[in-house]
Amino acid sequence: MADEEIPYLQRGIRAIPTESSTLVSSSKYLNDPRIRDWVSTHMLRRSGQDRPSPSDPGVLAGYIMELADVPRILSLIQAERKKSPKLEAWFSKGFISTFGKSDLAKYKPGTVGGIFYEYLTSKGFEVDLVPRYEPKNDYQYFMFRSGQTHDLEHIIGGGGFDYLGELVPYYMRLTNIFKWVGSELASELAAMHILGSTRIMTRAVLHYPQSWPTAVETVERGIKVGKMSDIIFANIYEDVFDMPLEEARKALGVRGAADVDTLAASNIWEEKVENPGWEYADGVRDSWHHL
Repeated sequence: MADEEIPYLQRGIRAIPTESSTLVSSSKYLNDPRIRDWVSTHMLRRSGQDRPSPSDPGVLAGYIMELADVPRILSLIQAERKKSPKLEAWFSKGFISTFGKSDLAKYKPGTVGGIFYEYLTSKGFEVDLVPRYEPKNDYQYFMFRSGQTHDLEHIIGGGGFDYLGELVPYYMRLTNIFKWVGSELASELAAMHILGSTRIMTRAVLHYPQSWPTAVETVERGIKVGKMSDIIFANIYEDVFDMPLEEARKALGVRGAADVDTLAASNIWEEKVENPGWEYADGVRDSWHHL
């Protein structure tokens, strides 16, 4: 077919021959059948109670770490450490939390430690999202420490402990990391966050449109914090457990955070309410048209 007979935006597409009997792509993520399955499943599925959504990210993190080109990532980290004294100090210190839930009981309500303790006890959760281990290199340390601080980033960043609230720590990380390290390294370190957060957005649009305005506004809040703040992933939150929340944010260089209740929209997204109708959640209807 002559070019003039092909729709303009379809021109330039070419078939690439291969002897492979399986899918071959220039994308390492598309090449991995586990990640393909994860993306297709969790971007498109409903948030059924038979598969609680908090279980989604853990397995994905394992896939991404197994797929990572660790020598290349370590080389990129070393280059960034040479350019940034703060990064050099953070990696050199290699701080790892050792506290347990009972250690938080001493902190007053309204302090970071007190807020964290109230959350853990009310939900029956423990401190560690994943079992503790000893990181063997800078990449493992970054990933391990990110898991240790995730719940604390909810508190400091203003993301509620509900599923749309997850968008705050996701997007403040996604925005902030590209601000403080080079784009190649940031891409490797943020892969988990972009895939984990996007599943929340696609499912909001496809299945829970009443939650969409809240999801968008929550993303915007996370982006704002990420843009305005110091290096979020290098924070030692344990140093501010005894501080009131606003004082702790100031001490850590976390700026632009706002505490907004997103529970009503999250309950729709997680199918914890039945037949919510077509009204938007959380009082944001006035600024949005019906879908």
